[in-house]
Amino acid sequence: MDVSITHSAVAGDARAPPSKSYTHRAILAAGYSEAAAVADALVSADTRATMRAVRAFGGAVERAGSTVDVTGFGGRPETPDDVVDCANSGTTMRLVTGCASLGTGLTVLTGDDSLRSRPHGPLLGAITQLDGRAESTRGNGQAPLVVGGNVAGGAVSIPGDVSSQFITALLMAGAVTESGIDVELETALKSAPYVDITIEVLADFGVEVERTDAGFSVPGGQSYEAEGGTYHVPGDFSSMSYLLAAGAVAGDEGVTVHGARPSAQGDSAIVSILERMGADVDWDREEGTIDVSRTPLSGVEVDVGDTPDLLPTIATLGAVADGDTRIVNCEHVRYKETDRVSAMAEELGEMGASVTEEHDSLTIHGSDTDLVGAEVDGRHDHRIVMSLAVAGLVAEGTTTIRGGEHVDVSFPGFFDVLDGLGATVERD
Repeated sequence: MDVSITHSAVAGDARAPPSKSYTHRAILAAGYSEAAAVADALVSADTRATMRAVRAFGGAVERAGSTVDVTGFGGRPETPDDVVDCANSGTTMRLVTGCASLGTGLTVLTGDDSLRSRPHGPLLGAITQLDGRAESTRGNGQAPLVVGGNVAGGAVSIPGDVSSQFITALLMAGAVTESGIDVELETALKSAPYVDITIEVLADFGVEVERTDAGFSVPGGQSYEAEGGTYHVPGDFSSMSYLLAAGAVAGDEGVTVHGARPSAQGDSAIVSILERMGADVDWDREEGTIDVSRTPLSGVEVDVGDTPDLLPTIATLGAVADGDTRIVNCEHVRYKETDRVSAMAEELGEMGASVTEEHDSLTIHGSDTDLVGAEVDGRHDHRIVMSLAVAGLVAEGTTTIRGGEHVDVSFPGFFDVLDGLGATVERD
């Protein structure tokens, strides 16, 4: 689907969707339990992949609106009858790889072209250290994966700078093993707030995780049980970043974003980044609302080691700001649904941005940039699509984004929300 955005001002109220990161973890945690309801869940292409995986392992999943009722497999996943298709969801693939390692039989995990190009080798190696079976069918650390071995726990050593999701997978699975899992990090942990999210969700399901000098430890023999039988998903700051950016660059009369209650989400850093750039931002943490309106922005340096999903949003803000916006510590952002560093450099370049791309940094020269409407490629990546849509609000003329349907991965109603704020949006 092509989506066209014409230079527009936005104003009004909008609500961020529920957190994708929390929803993934909560649905799988409910699968590990006997039964639990996940309320205020994000139902999207990615989270449906996690629901399918829970069903494949012997659970039952029913949805009524934004509530997902899960009858779990009680910590003992069955061997799936068929291949588990994770579609485009890297989170699903990695988290359920840990779950599959608990099975007595073998699980085959696969996904679309993009997912089959993403790295899983360190997680496969960790499961092998635990005497499980974890192999890439092509021997390159990429899906399709074959996983099993009835892992009983133990100690693993794993790099922390490839994906925090590897750590999450081990912690979630380790809680129901016989002896638990001790995780030693070989390198500094990147995207650390996502592990904080995992620990927060596990605590809400009654599962204890310990931080150690070497990394993390999760005792075995634990049971998953949501307090009161229901887990409530908070709003998603990754998705919220596009609405806040839209208000900061095109909100002449201001935008109020609802659903912004504090949580462990590292991407709440978007608020402080906007403040540093000079945006007019007011976060009422108790009410869970953020007010933002258009003001002149100035370039800043941002380290995205812990917040990789914010890079596309920050790059777009940099194209509007005066001076240079330098995004550093971003090599790991190249291993998402697409190479988001190159994707933003190239697509913003198509719109007239002056950009310097290096291996571990991206610099947007805002003072040398005048955004103009162009035909750009969303790269089959929801975050690229939404960031380019924000750029389209301030570009002269009309910007047409190919692959607009991919917002369904995390923010299915994104273009409806933009339209409701007054943006000129056309879908073809």
